[in-house]
Amino acid sequence: MRTSIRILILSSAALALAGCGKKDDAPAAAPSDAAMSTDAAAAPAAAPTPGTYEVTDAAGKNMGSTTINADGGYVDVGPNGQRVAGIVKMVDGKTCFDPSGKAEPECFTDSARAADGSFTATDAKGVVVTVRPKAK
Repeated sequence: MRTSIRILILSSAALALAGCGKKDDAPAAAPSDAAMSTDAAAAPAAAPTPGTYEVTDAAGKNMGSTTINADGGYVDVGPNGQRVAGIVKMVDGKTCFDPSGKAEPECFTDSARAADGSFTATDAKGVVVTVRPKAK
C-alpha cells in the first residue's frame, strides 16, 4: 500500500510540474474523423472476455486458473486450490482484479491475443505471466 501511495504522490508531482511548462500560442487542432474512428477501433474492450484461463509464469510453471463471468465477477484458483473471488473490470486500458475483502486491486497490461487466444499479462512490477483459454 505504501508503494501505491508513493506512486500516486510522484505521479501528482509530475503532472503538476508538466502544467508549469510554456504554453503554445496556437490552439490544438481537433482530431479528424479518420483519426477518431481509428482510435475507437484501437480502444480496449469495455470488459474482460468471460471464460476460464490457465495462467503460467515465465518458466512455464502453473500459477492456477482464473474464471471470468459475464457479470464481471471472477474466481482465481491457485495451484494449491486456494480460491480468491472478486470483480474484474477494465481501467485505463488495463485488466484490473479487485478481490473481495481488504486486498488491494491488481491491474495488468495485456498483450494482443495470439491466434490460439493466448496473451501475456504484465503487472505493475513488470512480472509477466502467460494466459491461455482453458480447453472446454
